[in-house]
Amino acid sequence: MIAAFAHDDFVRPVLGDFFVVMLIYCAIKSFFKIPYGWLGLGVLLFAYAVETSQYYHLIYNLELQNSTTAKLILGTGFSWGDIKAYTWGIFVMMVLEWSQTGKKVPAKTAMY
Repeated sequence: MIAAFAHDDFVRPVLGDFFVVMLIYCAIKSFFKIPYGWLGLGVLLFAYAVETSQYYHLIYNLELQNSTTAKLILGTGFSWGDIKAYTWGIFVMMVLEWSQTGKKVPAKTAMY
């Protein structure tokens, strides 16, 4: 909805990318039992791959530049701001997951 209807300088380019990785994460998490760290990494790498495809103009190389659906899914232009938004989105998702699971990161065990 953001990609289709928001045409501003903040909601679509920043919040849209921030939330899309969270949406993908939650969609996968609802069907598969994957440890949240691995799932977060996988979603982040997927988002980076999509952004990398924009850097190499994949949508034009596949001759899909006239497809509205392809443009909404793949995007059309590379942006370091998108990379930052994806990273922050997954970071927030990992903090939320960690706080909900109550699992603490194991510390190194000291030998006395």
